[in-house]
Amino acid sequence: MQIARALDLRAALAKRSHFLFGPRQTGKSTLVRHQLADARVIDLLESDTYLALQRAPHRLREWCDKPGETVVIDEIQKLPQLLDEVQILIETRKQRFLLTGSSARKLRAGGVNLLGGRARSFQFHPLSIHELGDSFDLDRALYHGLLPSIYLDEDPDPDLAAYVGTYLREEIAHEALTRNVPAFARFLEVAALCNTEQLNYAKIANDAQVARTTVQEYFQILRDTLLGWDVPAWQKTKRRKPVATAKFWFFDWGVVRQLRGTGKVRAPSPEFGHAFEAWVGHELKTWCDYRGKGAPLCYWRSQGGHEVDFVVGDETAVEVKASGNVTDRHLAGMAALAEEGLLKRHVVVCQETRRRVVDGIEILPWRAFMDELWSDRLVRG
Repeated sequence: MQIARALDLRAALAKRSHFLFGPRQTGKSTLVRHQLADARVIDLLESDTYLALQRAPHRLREWCDKPGETVVIDEIQKLPQLLDEVQILIETRKQRFLLTGSSARKLRAGGVNLLGGRARSFQFHPLSIHELGDSFDLDRALYHGLLPSIYLDEDPDPDLAAYVGTYLREEIAHEALTRNVPAFARFLEVAALCNTEQLNYAKIANDAQVARTTVQEYFQILRDTLLGWDVPAWQKTKRRKPVATAKFWFFDWGVVRQLRGTGKVRAPSPEFGHAFEAWVGHELKTWCDYRGKGAPLCYWRSQGGHEVDFVVGDETAVEVKASGNVTDRHLAGMAALAEEGLLKRHVVVCQETRRRVVDGIEILPWRAFMDELWSDRLVRG
């Protein structure tokens, strides 16, 4: 099944070169094949290609000999020194590059040439409801997650188990430059249990039986390999003092569920609520990165305990409730934030079937919410 992805690489490359970063199996290579079929592709996973360019990076100039052509270098993090050659080709031959990778760790190391602003970055995500359209199934998304190769598979469980067991525990442990795979595996399981919660390094270190500094390093590994991201605290409220601690989110709920070792999530249950919130967070983060023009995604929590799940673009507050009957109790945090008078919209996304408004707070069924998000009407600007 071919899915039309939301990123338009050809349109982006018509203006300038780009980095495209995303976890393994999010569909970067498939996207390139479908949208850039006529581009020159240099795949650094091919051992002969890698060895040739490792020994002689200048050979890239010999291979890319057509001025103005589009060149894709896959897994650029394997040979960061190629970026010097890429910069030469951008400047002298006006070539456009798409530089893909599943890790930004080596590229963020000191001294690596990031092309001096000549290339912008995309972060690539698993599938969204916008991309799947009529093929989207909420129960499937909340159980298996939205990695394309897993969501679209007729028998996804073994592949998801292999992804977590082989890729996360072994490849990412190797990325961490540690041989202590059991410690990293324990950390992943504990971190998955804390998904979408405020970061508490000391508690996670105690539960995972590793040092606090090791936990901090492991979280940075997850960020650098795009397997998770921080949601910072929104701190612009005045009446109620906000907290400052960020939350950490894994990139895919199916991976979280596999790491936790839980079965099928069913409503109503706390696990279903967590999964529903994680999915909405995924859609918001994906929209921000693809269409939001850099709109920040934060959460708000007062020191008195009032909380709202998301603040999007400093304009729209979003609370996620898996309930089919939103009551005043569910609206307490949003009402407290609304009293500040700082945001344009206050929205609760839920499983009710009709949209309504309570004291200026919009209550939207999840399908109506997603329609507003992906038609670019949720954040009005």
